[in-house]
Amino acid sequence: MDVIVDTSVLIAVVTNEPTRPRLIELTTSMQLLAPASVPWEVGNAFSAMLKRKRATLEQVKQALQAYQQIPIRYVDVDIERALMIAAQYELYAYDAYFIVCALQYPGLLLTLDSGLRHAALRAGISVMEIT
Repeated sequence: MDVIVDTSVLIAVVTNEPTRPRLIELTTSMQLLAPASVPWEVGNAFSAMLKRKRATLEQVKQALQAYQQIPIRYVDVDIERALMIAAQYELYAYDAYFIVCALQYPGLLLTLDSGLRHAALRAGISVMEIT
């Protein structure tokens, strides 16, 4: 089964957040998919950690190495469709990319972002429960 993973999930896994074990359990033996924009989003998240002094450069480098080991299939999404969804659900385009990804490649969406989760459910997408 395909699981569309968003950036919040990936960051939680590579930074050893408390949800990490459950996220790994949910995705073991699954094909992970994500929009092709995710590597840039991950880089942006890491730079924000550095800027806010929540992580050192060495910690970010280790997290980046861990991220690069996650087997993810990156896919292109229809940007025009994403912009329509962004307008419809009042989302940023980056969040809409995950919804479009889930619509183009039917599977389950896995996110820790409550706003994205809510919009995905409204769009008729199946969302994995973390609990």
